[in-house]
Amino acid sequence: MAADAGQDRRIERSRAAVLDAATTVFLREGYDGASVDDIAREAGVVKRTVYNVFGDKETLFRETIQRSIEVAERFSAELVAETGRMRDANEDIPRTARRLAGTVLRGRVLPLRRLLVSELRRFPELAGEYRRRAPETVMRALASALQDLADVGQLRVESADVAAEHLAFLVMGADMDRGMFDERATPSEARVRERADAGAAAFLRAYGV
Repeated sequence: MAADAGQDRRIERSRAAVLDAATTVFLREGYDGASVDDIAREAGVVKRTVYNVFGDKETLFRETIQRSIEVAERFSAELVAETGRMRDANEDIPRTARRLAGTVLRGRVLPLRRLLVSELRRFPELAGEYRRRAPETVMRALASALQDLADVGQLRVESADVAAEHLAFLVMGADMDRGMFDERATPSEARVRERADAGAAAFLRAYGV
């Protein structure tokens, strides 16, 4: 039994190492550009280990993307909880704007989006699942929070869904567009914060009371 438990732990460590390596290589090289040799080298394992654990490259890609979606979903849940605690539009909206923009523009969200878009025809269900579980969840939570602020007289909102779209684009839309077309276009932390603050201020001028 102890030997079996040790073997299981070794398999789980190998699996985690390969998934970490696959995430790095797929995001950097794309599906076609990534090889199992590259992934094995990045993980520090032999190629046979990759095949033994995952079977083939397509299965590995799917599991890699699923894990990335789960990470994005956890962030979405945290942001949902944060927007649910909004009480003061002038303080909470800029803070949420900075958190949203920083996570999307300086983390792995943009590389993941570029990868999913590039593989949309081959893996359309993965892109759809990501959209449902991450960005759409965030936008619904943001719309709900803005409506709550409007209900207590802190904002003037005709459509909470439209207001949420306006806020998201104001705080990160232009840099997100650039990042979708140019993997080198990662804005500095200072720029992200500056643009998020400016976008939140513009939103409050338009929707504030």
